[in-house]
Amino acid sequence: MDSDTFWSALALVLVIEGLLPFLSPGSWRRGFNQLMQLRDGQLRFFGLCSILLGLFLLWLLG
Repeated sequence: MDSDTFWSALALVLVIEGLLPFLSPGSWRRGFNQLMQLRDGQLRFFGLCSILLGLFLLWLLG
């Protein structure tokens, strides 16, 4: 993977991450507050699932 691809992917992540707070800040705030109430183990589980899904998608596309 060259550096242009990496920076393009990072830019796309930032755009996608910014869509919900921009379009619906109230919903984003409520969702964030619910995340803050989760235990560390629950957050780690969701993080692990996200990592595995991302790796699987990269594998499918590669």
